[in-house]
Amino acid sequence: MRIVVTGATGLLGNNIVRMAIDKGHDVVAVSRTASKSKALSGLRLEPVDADVTDWDRISKKIEGPVQAIVHCAAHIHIGWKQLEQGHHINGNGTRNALRFAEERGCRCIHVSTVNTLTVGSKNRIIEEDTPGDGQVPCTYVVTKRAAEQESRAYICRGGDAVIVYPGFMLGPWDWKPSSGRMICDLRGGAPPWAPSGGCSVCDPRDVASAILAAIDRAPRGGRFILGGENWTYMQLWREITSQLGSRKPMITMRFLVPWIAGTVGDCVGRLTSEEPIINSAAIAMGSQFHWYSSERAATQLGYRSRPAQESIRDAIAWLRQYEYLPKAKS
Repeated sequence: MRIVVTGATGLLGNNIVRMAIDKGHDVVAVSRTASKSKALSGLRLEPVDADVTDWDRISKKIEGPVQAIVHCAAHIHIGWKQLEQGHHINGNGTRNALRFAEERGCRCIHVSTVNTLTVGSKNRIIEEDTPGDGQVPCTYVVTKRAAEQESRAYICRGGDAVIVYPGFMLGPWDWKPSSGRMICDLRGGAPPWAPSGGCSVCDPRDVASAILAAIDRAPRGGRFILGGENWTYMQLWREITSQLGSRKPMITMRFLVPWIAGTVGDCVGRLTSEEPIINSAAIAMGSQFHWYSSERAATQLGYRSRPAQESIRDAIAWLRQYEYLPKAKS
């Protein structure tokens, strides 16, 4: 099978590329720097240097039959700025992936996010069709929802697409790094308080396996949450710092602390061109419980999520191997 993967140098995209190659598939890896990227170096694949928003470049550079396109490329910004950029990349990129699938007569796997679904709670685990909302309308949420609507409209027109919703992924091959930045930020020890919410911790290798299974096994228009263990951020940060051997958080953020942190971040963002990662949107999302059920994916795709401790261990080992973290002391 010949598979096109956009965002091939990102955490999930790179895991999909490597797993697809291991399974004997032919892979076309699409990224702005695919031919030069260390993330793809030495792999048996066809690199295509292209921006997902550049239709002419994508359509001309990828020749021959294709059985599926996995659209992982996305602009991720948890904040209030970069809205236009988010719509440009997430919206136009998705339209181009769908257009490619339609013209080549292949299936499109659209990688969305659990952040487009309803927000859960300590006592409410969310499924794909659970009604409600509650998400913080920041750039990432708004633009990923708009991109997902493109796929839903395509499906309604008869197009062959499947939508998947990964949780919070931690694991190897995180070249940028993306979610691995949390681990890097905690290497010197956690602050005294952790965010009061929680997330569904999963592994990009397990998510990649489910996505490849979805190419053959998912029904047209299928929607699948690919989450994992539903942990509080306190649990997550304590496990990460325990494996790093650094200072653990003691309490959860409550009362005025989140408001002060978010307000300071927003003020810095208004005064500078760069919005800090600590801002009111990020603080608000960190107070929510993004807890989800992957039962549908388990039943229909054979999805299994390994223990979060294992994913964290392997993520730390990979970050150390590629010198994003200092080597462990012997």
